[in-house]
Amino acid sequence: TGCVLAAVVDYAHTLGGVLAVPLVLGAVGFTSAGIAAGSWAAGMMSTAAVANGGAVAAGSTVAVLQAAGAAGLGTAASAAAAGTGAAIGGALTGLVAIII
Repeated sequence: TGCVLAAVVDYAHTLGGVLAVPLVLGAVGFTSAGIAAGSWAAGMMSTAAVANGGAVAAGSTVAVLQAAGAAGLGTAASAAAAGTGAAIGGALTGLVAIII
């Protein structure tokens, strides 16, 4: 039963990683309707625009995060989020096994 529980926990963390990314992007202001006024994302966009002479450069961090916020995650980003969630879940599962 310990192995089954560990597998379920790892799966939950993998799924959680994929589901958390859009929620976090929206919470900081990268939304499907654009960058939310007054948000952390708006401040980030302003800083990027000033640094780039008035425009946000294509491919910059702000541009990539806004694209993900507007359109959702692509296959590669979903895989990265899943991998991160799984790694965190695996580490937490191992830590719990040591403690218990």
